Amino acid sequence: MEINLKNKTAWVFGGSSGIGRSIALELASCGANIVLVSRNLSSLKKTKDELCVKMNQRHDILSVDMSKTNELENLLLDYLKRNDVDIIINNSGGPSPGLAHSADNEDYSLAFRQHLISAQTICRIVAPLFKKKQFGRIINIISTSVKQPIPGLGVSNTIRGAVANWSKTLSSELGPFGVTVNNILPGATQTERLNEIVEKKAHKNNIPKEQAAQIMKEEIPLKRFAQPREVGFLVAFLSSDMASYINGVNIPIDGGRTKSL
Repeated sequence: MEINLKNKTAWVFGGSSGIGRSIALELASCGANIVLVSRNLSSLKKTKDELCVKMNQRHDILSVDMSKTNELENLLLDYLKRNDVDIIINNSGGPSPGLAHSADNEDYSLAFRQHLISAQTICRIVAPLFKKKQFGRIINIISTSVKQPIPGLGVSNTIRGAVANWSKTLSSELGPFGVTVNNILPGATQTERLNEIVEKKAHKNNIPKEQAAQIMKEEIPLKRFAQPREVGFLVAFLSSDMASYINGVNIPIDGGRTKSL
């Protein structure tokens, strides 16, 4: 089975590093044109240079802070006047760890803007085009906390759940127009974000970082962390015509760690 995304254009948010970068690399290897969107301009340029161009793709970068939704909206509206889009990958770094009951109101507000409001901003911009095309893919990179809240990630658990319900609602509204909306729920994936979580766990328990990582791996049936590229494989499939009847679902990529069905 060969996934062919030639002549499709994907906007990959948070695409300069981590899971977003791996998604962009995989989609490009399948022939898609990639627009990388994140804050870090130097990282964007570096990742763009790594993208496959064997099928004469054209790649681009946009630098913006996702939490500044007015700037995001203006930038994307202007960009879409001269360009196209078929696939949206909503992906953004998670909120800082901490307990839900002691988090500041601003922590929740910032996370809400960065994740849900930014995704809604993007949706309002691309939905009319997707409906006209009778085709579109919206794929949200969220977290397994959608199914099973993760201790110590109070704000993240809350916001991720909101995004999941928003996505499910969209899947019903946009499905009649040939647009699918799905969520990918990564578990422990080898990124800088995971390194931060491991370091905090090690510090809290006064143990070496390697021991903290091993304790986390022991909770996973496959006994290892995911590689970011493994998320990219699923994104590529869901972006393709082969996944045209998959809509409104949450798919964990967590090595079997999540206990719920």
